Amino acid sequence: MDAKLLKVALAAQRNEITEYRIYMRLADVCKSESNAAVLRDIGKAERRHSGFWKTKTGIEVKADGFRVVRQVLLARLLGLTFVLKRMEKNEGTASKRYALLNEAFPETKKISEEEAEHEKALLAMLDEELLQYVGSIVLGLNDALVELTGALAGFTLALADSKIISLAGLVTGISAAFSMAASDYLSSKAEGDPRAAKSAVYTGVAYLITVILMILPFLLLSSKFVSLALTLCIVVCIIFLFNYYLSVAKDLNFKRRFWEMTLISLGVAAFSFFIGYILKGMLGIDA
Repeated sequence: MDAKLLKVALAAQRNEITEYRIYMRLADVCKSESNAAVLRDIGKAERRHSGFWKTKTGIEVKADGFRVVRQVLLARLLGLTFVLKRMEKNEGTASKRYALLNEAFPETKKISEEEAEHEKALLAMLDEELLQYVGSIVLGLNDALVELTGALAGFTLALADSKIISLAGLVTGISAAFSMAASDYLSSKAEGDPRAAKSAVYTGVAYLITVILMILPFLLLSSKFVSLALTLCIVVCIIFLFNYYLSVAKDLNFKRRFWEMTLISLGVAAFSFFIGYILKGMLGIDA
């Protein structure tokens, strides 16, 4: 085996043993026994693939420990679905690697077929509570971003002190969070949804977390305009992270959703800032 081919084969071997470790660790933290069984089966297949490459390279390789820890931590923080979907997308890269090795090792065709079966098994098992309530989370997040971004922009021009702005923002945000949760509950209840209460909790919590993150700059800094600028940066970051999560977990278009939410939120902020400027002049307020 030449040096170039050996390097590719070793990379494939290391990837397989690493994914074996990941699947086994994810199976240990998986709450569903049926899902855990699927993960262990896939993990064992990855170990067989690694063993196949060892017979070709003659070299023992270790798993990427950092990648294993990172994936398990991500699963705990963001859910099993998110991690498995990301790994599934990476299978495309693995397939390309095997395509390069097919010429030298025809047996790799069978490995590629097994990888495809793994993807089907993963897609069939994905069923997490978090994704069942993603509509409620989007409702709370979207409303908080649009409403509070506009409110804070208006308060920044109309009010003199950042602490007063933060107080007004907190009162507005917390009241709106409870109002939104109550509205979601009543709406879901009226439709006969047995999960109405839990749906309302997800909506309210998503709203409250967004409110706290957006108010933080006004609580920590004295300059209200710097605080507003940081808040707008936080808004963009929240939109980016949330839409990245959704694009991976639910196979949605990231760019379209990201720009749509960003332009709406920042557009409302600019409009509210302008309204605040007009009202300040009309009412003769000098702050």
